[in-house]
Amino acid sequence: MFGFGKKKKELVDDQRVYTVTNGNILPLSDVSDPVFSQGMMGTGYAIEPDEDAKIVSPVYAKVTMVQGHAIGLQRADGLQFLIHIGVDTVNLKGAPFHAEVAEDDIVEPGDELVKVDWGQIAESGLDKTVMVVMPNQQKLGATLKIDDAARTVKATQELGTAER
Repeated sequence: MFGFGKKKKELVDDQRVYTVTNGNILPLSDVSDPVFSQGMMGTGYAIEPDEDAKIVSPVYAKVTMVQGHAIGLQRADGLQFLIHIGVDTVNLKGAPFHAEVAEDDIVEPGDELVKVDWGQIAESGLDKTVMVVMPNQQKLGATLKIDDAARTVKATQELGTAER
């Protein structure tokens, strides 16, 4: 009831990267938003989500930012991940998003980060693509090794590694 006796999660040092949702994976270069497709936010991958898909953590990390349409994570080695839900969804002022985590929470792959009302995004005529990028990847010299060929994936499916 009060969380007594609950084991506190610890930040695990793990370089594996998992999918953030169910859907079809596609190369970041295919995303309609040029900020992401041109790599201005870092390398990564994108997923066209299934209806009612949950957004889960793709890595073991500490939550560094929660802004409804975007969640920031930082791994034990300092590598950052930004999960951006939809294109131009910032204009919805948080309405279709309900955060399941708070800043400073420790998450692991598969932990739900945010609930999304996909219907509200569709009704607004916005693109539902979910982008996962590493904003400080260049600074840290990290490389993302995944097969981002178009295919159907399930949340928490191992994609590859992000190595420093």
